[in-house]
Amino acid sequence: MLPGNLEKVMFGVISTPVLYLAVRYQVFTHLVANGPAVAADIAKDLRIDPETTERMLLVLTAFEIIQRTRGGQYSLPEEIRPFVDPDSDRYIGGFVAHLVQETAGRVALLDSYLRHGKDAVDGSDLQPFTSLYRDDHATGRFLKAMWDLSFAPSKELAVLAGLATTTHLIDVGGANGPFAVAALQHSPRLRATVFDLPEVEPHLKETRAAHGLGDRLTFLPGNFFTDELPEGDCIAFGYILSDWPDDACVQLLSKAHRACHDHGRVLIMDRLFDESRQGPLATSAMNLTMHLETQGRHRTADEYIALLTEAGFRQAELHRSNSDKHLIVGHK
Repeated sequence: MLPGNLEKVMFGVISTPVLYLAVRYQVFTHLVANGPAVAADIAKDLRIDPETTERMLLVLTAFEIIQRTRGGQYSLPEEIRPFVDPDSDRYIGGFVAHLVQETAGRVALLDSYLRHGKDAVDGSDLQPFTSLYRDDHATGRFLKAMWDLSFAPSKELAVLAGLATTTHLIDVGGANGPFAVAALQHSPRLRATVFDLPEVEPHLKETRAAHGLGDRLTFLPGNFFTDELPEGDCIAFGYILSDWPDDACVQLLSKAHRACHDHGRVLIMDRLFDESRQGPLATSAMNLTMHLETQGRHRTADEYIALLTEAGFRQAELHRSNSDKHLIVGHK
């Protein structure tokens, strides 16, 4: 019999698409709304095939994503429910869709990367977001994935950031605003500006309207490599620096140092490797997706602090959260 960890990795090629389809066809939504049910009733209500539904539910049961009673009813464990409930801040459906619709299509590149190297396969002038922002639909889908991945952790990170005396937050590459919204909700006197590519602006406007933030949340279009950053007393990089190599990160942090008011701060929010690099699992997996989808990688806290020092920040501190994303603060 295969060791459990090996078995789960081997059959991941089955489990992730099944998870995605359960999200897409609202199987989890049905269980959240209606409670335990047999596969036939779920399939009837959702107008999907009952046998395929049953087989998929059995896979999710074996992976301990859902539970099955002896009577054949399926239900959601309490620890899983918030992550598959579309009304929860911790919902991950958009990110699961991104893994299947975007990331999975690039996994085959690993074979070529191993034989020839990433630069030889992709070209040295790779612009990773050209594909992700190829049209408004693709842009919206990617931003939805990033919101699902980022908003809940951002609530804790906003608390850890200590924004009580901050007046103007610049959220660099802030997308449709998961960290900016969390920060504004936590600090009523704060203003925030999201600085991102022009394609993002309509989606940020939707976020601003949905959360009733008015002129507290503004958008400034630009390219953080070709333009200087807007000035503020706190410059945030939420899950941005892991998209880029070290030299590009120093370039961005140096721009942040110039844009940051005296005695201001820069915030780096990202997944961190343990110093041993033996995990966490999500960081290791996402480190590989960074290789597939961007030019970046995940780092240890000390590596980020070294980048801050090179960019001119003379004091840095690490604040670990209860999630898989943490905060490093650099002081000007």
